[in-house]
Amino acid sequence: MKEVNKEVLKAAASKLLFDMKDEEYDTLLEEFHIIIAQLKLMDDIKDLASNPPLSFPYVDESFSLLREDEPNEADLLNKEEVLNNVKDSKEGQIKLPKVVG
Repeated sequence: MKEVNKEVLKAAASKLLFDMKDEEYDTLLEEFHIIIAQLKLMDDIKDLASNPPLSFPYVDESFSLLREDEPNEADLLNKEEVLNNVKDSKEGQIKLPKVVG
């Protein structure tokens, strides 16, 4: 595993096009050391490598609590009903105020 130090964090920040103050890098570095220490605790778990990773919480994949996504035709609105409920429309589309400067 690559050693995480302040230079590595600064290089990563540079690639992501942002920068921080030196004390913020120190705080981030401390947090990385805590995370790495917590990950090393997983090495103490017996037979961890022999257990397959969990990809789905249900053993029987035919069982699902999710509903089938089928639209109810009675609940659907047509375009005219929608446009009657908006404050402003233009050429069959809802007109919204500008949100980006």
